[in-house]
Amino acid sequence: MDLRLATRRSPLALLQARYVQERLLALDITSELVPVQTSGDVSTDVALSSLGGQGVFAVEVQLAVLRGDADVAVHSAKDLPSTTPVGLRLSCVPERRDPVDVLVGRSLAGLGPGATVATGSPRRRALLLERRPDLHIVELRGNMARRLAAPGHDGVDAVVAAAAALERLGESSRVAERLDPAWFVPQVGQGSIALETRDDDHASATVVAALNDLDAFEALSAERSFLRELGAGCSVPAGAYATWEEGALHLSGLMIAYDGSRSVRHRLSGRDPDALGRELAITLRDDLDGATLPGWRD
Repeated sequence: MDLRLATRRSPLALLQARYVQERLLALDITSELVPVQTSGDVSTDVALSSLGGQGVFAVEVQLAVLRGDADVAVHSAKDLPSTTPVGLRLSCVPERRDPVDVLVGRSLAGLGPGATVATGSPRRRALLLERRPDLHIVELRGNMARRLAAPGHDGVDAVVAAAAALERLGESSRVAERLDPAWFVPQVGQGSIALETRDDDHASATVVAALNDLDAFEALSAERSFLRELGAGCSVPAGAYATWEEGALHLSGLMIAYDGSRSVRHRLSGRDPDALGRELAITLRDDLDGATLPGWRD
């Protein structure tokens, strides 16, 4: 069986797809890559917050599978919309890599008053300002090579990146500081790869399911359930991070004002990923006591 793997064209996305290829080849399954250009990759001069949120790096890859141009969609799980499109299913989440955020260039303590940090993520921006409101946060888009090259140029002192991305690129030595996920709650799905197949393509689903890591799959399911429960009514930066400990799933969640002036956090435990994600989102919403965070609306 020869599978066609749809993927974004970015260097990191192609590395992830090749990793999936290698895992499949170990099972004597050959595959070919189907690189797809996404709207998020085209609009590199536009802030992510202006592109309509999640999905801008995933929709075209999903459409390639729905049209029959590919058999499997290979995503960075953090790029996925919270709801799977009709006609697709999440069939596999391989073993997760380090989900935390890191600073490249300088550590937080090493950043002087008014230092400049670059990031394209509203969540990262808000969390930095929560701890260091003196920082100057500037927008930065583009592939990882561009972002890693930013410190020391155009006044940028540091950038925020995902530890898993640097690990896959062989650039972990650039990390100046790992940011504690208890405070700097990661983005939903960060560090995970997600494989989607068509609902009616049982053969492809069965093949990729052999790569599935059940703990990683259920952790991602809980995080996405959290995001789905927040729904379109929330434009507040949010994050969630699930881990299995002593037979229970532990889910930490965050909602934070864009300027970092106020945040709510909770950590809940359970065994049902979907129920746990919903419960955490509801708990955080209840903590907001109505509409006390700018950006939240019922």
